[in-house]
Amino acid sequence: MSDMPQSRLLTKRRFLPYFITQALGAFNDNVYKNVLLILIAFSAPGTLPFSSDLIINLAAGLFILPFFLFSASAGVLSDKFDKAKIMRIVKLAEIVIMSLAAIAFITESYLMLLLLLFLMGTQSAFFGPAKYALLPQHLKKEELVSGNALVETGTFLAILIGTLLAGIIANQSHAPYIAAISVVSFAIFGYLSSRWIPEAKASNPTIPFHWRPIRQTKHTLAIAHKDKTIFQCIMGISWFWFLGASYLTQLPNFAKLYLGGNAAAVSFLLTLFSVGIAIGSLLCDRLSGHRIEPGIVPLGSLGITVFGAGLMFMSPNTAPETMGIAAFITDPTLLGVFISLLMLGVSGGIFIVPLYAMMQHRAKENERAQIIAANNIWNSIFMVASAISAILILSILAFSIPAFFLILAVLNLMVMIYIYVQVPDFFWRFLVWLVSHTLYRVRHKDLLNIPAKGGALVISNHVSYMDALLLAGACPRPIRFLMDRDIYNLPLIKTFCRACKVIPIDATDRKSILKAFIQVSKHLEDGDVVCVFPEGQLTSDGEIGPFMRGIDLIIRRSPVPVVPVALQGLWGSYFSHEGGRALLKRPKRFWSKVNIIAGDPITPEEANSDMLRDQVLILRGKNR
Repeated sequence: MSDMPQSRLLTKRRFLPYFITQALGAFNDNVYKNVLLILIAFSAPGTLPFSSDLIINLAAGLFILPFFLFSASAGVLSDKFDKAKIMRIVKLAEIVIMSLAAIAFITESYLMLLLLLFLMGTQSAFFGPAKYALLPQHLKKEELVSGNALVETGTFLAILIGTLLAGIIANQSHAPYIAAISVVSFAIFGYLSSRWIPEAKASNPTIPFHWRPIRQTKHTLAIAHKDKTIFQCIMGISWFWFLGASYLTQLPNFAKLYLGGNAAAVSFLLTLFSVGIAIGSLLCDRLSGHRIEPGIVPLGSLGITVFGAGLMFMSPNTAPETMGIAAFITDPTLLGVFISLLMLGVSGGIFIVPLYAMMQHRAKENERAQIIAANNIWNSIFMVASAISAILILSILAFSIPAFFLILAVLNLMVMIYIYVQVPDFFWRFLVWLVSHTLYRVRHKDLLNIPAKGGALVISNHVSYMDALLLAGACPRPIRFLMDRDIYNLPLIKTFCRACKVIPIDATDRKSILKAFIQVSKHLEDGDVVCVFPEGQLTSDGEIGPFMRGIDLIIRRSPVPVVPVALQGLWGSYFSHEGGRALLKRPKRFWSKVNIIAGDPITPEEANSDMLRDQVLILRGKNR
């Protein structure tokens, strides 16, 4: 696999200006929003016609409302026009809005600031579809996870720093003037960085645009619902924002009532969570090998349940006395809470990044921005639902905040089970990932020799019952297998085979062979990658046996590139036949070092069974 560290992406013009622009946008949103909320809470009660509590809740609604109203239209415009140009227009609008906000800050016109908060939400609603739909145009498929990891890292760190800076600004004696200068300056910086974003040509320039928000919203949501996997990715992302909003909203009261913390303690808890998200996002890129790997999504969701529940079980039985920030951070009784909150963020980062990458990659190019728009609409719905849930559970049912965290953890487990039942690929990819990262130490070499598009036939030696799992985890594209019926029918493997649409074959039955080969040819013609173990059975001595002549028939029927692949290091492992039948012997090696090596693609005109066997022998070498 290509190894593209995030640091290298940050040196590329096709990514760096985009990254700076989106991070500055999230940063400025939070500076503006939080300065406004703090000033309303502490400085403006006598100047407003309503209570500060009502105004603060109203402010949250004013920022989210535009996502319901304008996301669908924004998605159509982002598919219709150059996305980089849309981002520049939106950032220019931000300068205008922030200039008006500067005047409102200086004149202490809080009602005007609330109206401008609605406009900030509007520009964010138009920015989002272009922001996420642009990535697949500027990044290669193998860079998409790295790019999303950096975006999520930048976004959450920008939110954190913006929130902390807002608190510092609001506590200054000339806060309105400092806030005015700050928000206009950051808006200008964001626009200047957007000028360097390379063009991202319209993906659907002929799509008609009509200003019909309600009808367009229904149409956009219907587009997202067409592909089951995309829709479940959107549900997973929206569920993440439901949980994030639920946890973050309760942090101030959780720190004050249950941990003995002050305002600085809340900032510390927010820092732990945000840094955790950043670490998890970058770690996700590492765990997935810089590729789209849905198998680590269940790992993230499991962590969210475990560490979300940990917030309750690690909370002190009796709240400590209110303490200063130094005493709060060093209090040993709170260490478990701190670790749980940090790891909750890490798990969230691992969970969210593959979902964004999958959604972007699977969406049709001419509908991608509209898919992102649908995601934003669902995100907003789930965030509103999180507020309603908190009111119901905490105010009406009178549960404690730690108990609320436990309820969220249990709900997360239930929701994730539902999603994995709907889209089994997540679970099976998790199993593949788990096998290839625990039972074995897997290394890949030259797997990019497998064509990125179109049909391809992969030929591999057959050493153990885990071969298909390991190849599925290693191949940069989804892969189908032609598998011996006896192995196919093994209890656990059969379920996996059905989910992955494996083609069973009985090498002793001519009809079965012909039927299987016809299926293989059809999948190759449809542009799939198909892997065949041409020995027809597991090796009993570690050597590569003669290849079935049926391989020549497949090649003649479906003239696609043929890629020889060798598995090294599996002979003698727990699931091989070395020393007797697998599973019924003492393992010679359990955590085996395994190499998966791909040779150069061979044209169908050159390929035949004898030549392919020789190629696999050369690739495997003496390491069985």
